[in-house]
Amino acid sequence: MSIRSFVALCNPRLIVLFSATILLTASCEGPEMPSPPPPEPVAVAPDSSALRPDPGRPIGGNMATPPFWKVRLDEPDPAMTIGADDTTDDIYFVSMTPGWHITTGPAGIIYHPASTAAGAFTARTTIHLFAPGDRNEAFGLFVGGMDLEGANQTYDYFLIRNSGEYLIKRRIGSETQLVQDWAPSPAILRYTDPTVSSVANELRIRVTGADVVFSINDVEVATLPAADVRTEGVVGIRVNHDLNLHVSDLAVEPAG
Repeated sequence: MSIRSFVALCNPRLIVLFSATILLTASCEGPEMPSPPPPEPVAVAPDSSALRPDPGRPIGGNMATPPFWKVRLDEPDPAMTIGADDTTDDIYFVSMTPGWHITTGPAGIIYHPASTAAGAFTARTTIHLFAPGDRNEAFGLFVGGMDLEGANQTYDYFLIRNSGEYLIKRRIGSETQLVQDWAPSPAILRYTDPTVSSVANELRIRVTGADVVFSINDVEVATLPAADVRTEGVVGIRVNHDLNLHVSDLAVEPAG
């Protein structure tokens, strides 16, 4: 079954295929943060063929909204529902081996509260972008998440978009601050061939004692003073409007 057929069978909005292995930070500097039970490990898809639905399994079978994971939208709406019914829920968020599906239109963040980092560490993710059509929406990695369920939420985020550009920005409450404006990078792999299922880009944020280094596909694209980036806190994924993604890896590793 093609990804287009799969999308048609599921929610008519976007399908975000979200599969991650969360490696929690160990032996990092700073006080330990309280954390809820960690997520169950999920196998990482080895290649794009594993991202397609199993033709022997009914679409929507054996799915449930994963426990402990959180979704926060840029514009929260108490009437909006998040669940496992793609015909009634506003946000369709379910576990499906080898990962999770999310169907939504609004922009926001997706995270597990136990995925935290402090001190010197590397946060990384590999995200597969499926056919975006004429949309040029951004997606990527965030660090430094604090008070993510409160009015004073903060996090810094590192995004790319299919135009071949990257951005570094900060959210404080309902406002955002520019850290580094959109800039082109040849390191970004763009989705330009409709005959392929997806393109994958790896994003890394490496925190040292003095600097924070931002990389795309092992190419350093920006280095900022550590004082200019908020890194201590929750690590997760940032997804803008109407994107079809598969996150095949999400990890937080102590500096070696």
